[in-house]
Amino acid sequence: QVQLVESGGGTVQPGGSLRLSCTASSPIFSIFDMNWYRQAPGEQRELVASITSMYRTNYADSVKDRFTISRDNSKKTIYLQMDSLKSEDTAVYFCNMEGRPAQGFSGSWGHGTQVTVSS
Repeated sequence: QVQLVESGGGTVQPGGSLRLSCTASSPIFSIFDMNWYRQAPGEQRELVASITSMYRTNYADSVKDRFTISRDNSKKTIYLQMDSLKSEDTAVYFCNMEGRPAQGFSGSWGHGTQVTVSS
């Protein structure tokens, strides 16, 4: 089982910035596509940003041009740089390692880190 540990959450004022990190225990981290999801109270979990093993990125429309996902394979870590934060970005943010069914791996989730945007 791969462990994912998120960090970097906190409380910030609207317009502020935070950087989330997620470090994986897998020694073959570089082959996995990775995602950031978030879940606000009473809402479904939603995909925020993705980065493939080939460094291709994709973003939800709501965060495009404000958030940047990146990865450092040497540190087995992905990042989510969040700028121009809005109150509606308040949520628990989860790191996800996508499954590889052909290899019998169903994926893995971190425990989440709280991001609160409030004045």
